[in-house]
Amino acid sequence: MIKKIKSFLFENKSEKQMFLKNTFWLTGGTAASRIVRAFMIIYAARVLGTEGYGIFSYALSLAAFFTIFSDIGLSGLLTRELVKKPEEIQRYIATTLRIKLAFIVFTIALTLFVAPWFIRIDAAHSLLPVVALLLAFDSMRTFVFAVTRSKNRMEIESGLSVATDIFITLFGFTALFLIPSAKWLAIAYTAGSGLGFFVSFFFIRRWIGGFMMEFDKSLVKPILSSAWPFAIMGLLGGFMINIDTIIIGWFRSASELGLYGAAQRPIQVFYMIPGFIGVSLFPLLSKFAHEKAHERTKRVVEHATAGVLAAALPLIVGGIIVGTPFVQLVFGTQYLGATLAFQLLLLTLVPVFVGSIVGNTIFAYDEQKIFLKSAGMGAAANVALDLLLIPSYGIAGSAIATVIAQLLSNGYAYFKFSQIIPLEILSRLGKITLATLGMGIAVFGVVRAGWTVIPAIILGVVVYALLLYILKEPLLEVIGIRKSIEARPR
Repeated sequence: MIKKIKSFLFENKSEKQMFLKNTFWLTGGTAASRIVRAFMIIYAARVLGTEGYGIFSYALSLAAFFTIFSDIGLSGLLTRELVKKPEEIQRYIATTLRIKLAFIVFTIALTLFVAPWFIRIDAAHSLLPVVALLLAFDSMRTFVFAVTRSKNRMEIESGLSVATDIFITLFGFTALFLIPSAKWLAIAYTAGSGLGFFVSFFFIRRWIGGFMMEFDKSLVKPILSSAWPFAIMGLLGGFMINIDTIIIGWFRSASELGLYGAAQRPIQVFYMIPGFIGVSLFPLLSKFAHEKAHERTKRVVEHATAGVLAAALPLIVGGIIVGTPFVQLVFGTQYLGATLAFQLLLLTLVPVFVGSIVGNTIFAYDEQKIFLKSAGMGAAANVALDLLLIPSYGIAGSAIATVIAQLLSNGYAYFKFSQIIPLEILSRLGKITLATLGMGIAVFGVVRAGWTVIPAIILGVVVYALLLYILKEPLLEVIGIRKSIEARPR
């Protein structure tokens, strides 16, 4: 039994097994690491208060925003090319790495000399050197993971991500105990990220050997030619994710930034769910695209999309019902002003979850021009609506702008890709919707009866899973859960 489990978790045998193994490691590893880091973030929110936490969240958003310029899609492009041409691993790694280092240097200069012109919160200016270093470490760690993903070794990425988050958490708690300030927390966060990068790079050195000697000048132009659409796509996508915080910083106080940061934090954790599945599927989808196996792509994408919606719908319904006690439990009474923004942002889960699966498929099929239009549409709508709504409605206005922008962007991408490979999703959601409604009624009832948030959430999970089983939801057959349960001796 132990041998079978070890083989399943650490070897690549079949397409289905690789997908389940990769999803298991990415989900389990990232969930574990985020839980560890969540304790530090929650403690920081309580210790620093809404203003101090707002400045810290602002710094992280700046780092995430400027990291876009340091990658321009090179990591995803590297994964795709290594899947297609594994015999050229050292040439592609060496050439891509030198290009990436040049962009990192450019981005650091951009952060230090251009960013100050756009920041209106004085306390954030002193964090820019820290932000520049953080984005360099994060960008390089993404590059390392591009190599592990090309080999379908998500267990390695999972372990390295856990280690990095442990470093960040330990350093973060130390800073909060010794010098509780946004600046020192950002420094500790960056130190943990840096240590995580060095450990990650050291770990994969055996795969890439003397890669620095394999630089091929002739590959630079093809790589940049393939990457530029992803550069624009990444810029627009990152713009959509982080522009809310930046515009709130223009019009509102650091305290409101803290509230919005609290509202965003659980949502960003939820966003990782489809990310795990999309990343796990990407090498497989790249293979199907290369082989022109469109029917296999259609089947996999439809199952994956139904799967992520099976996670999104109960999160939305349950999250809206328990929104107020949940925010109070996690962040404290001083953050109750974040509740409405949190509940509104939950509505983004449907477009973002579906968009993550479709987006990875579009990337695998080299149809990134679809991204350019969809991301451009979403970014323009997000900025326009932010500028219109934030001055009057604050963080709730920003949340509404995000919901509309995500619907426009991901909806367009889904529509255009369906013209290439027709997808049938709605017909698969009947039983999932019924189970979600049943779960929502149960959770609403116990909350009204005075149950606290944790027992209510546990009940919701149990009721939802039980209803999916009773209704014989086909997804349970796909992942083997129903067969496993029915095969047990009675």
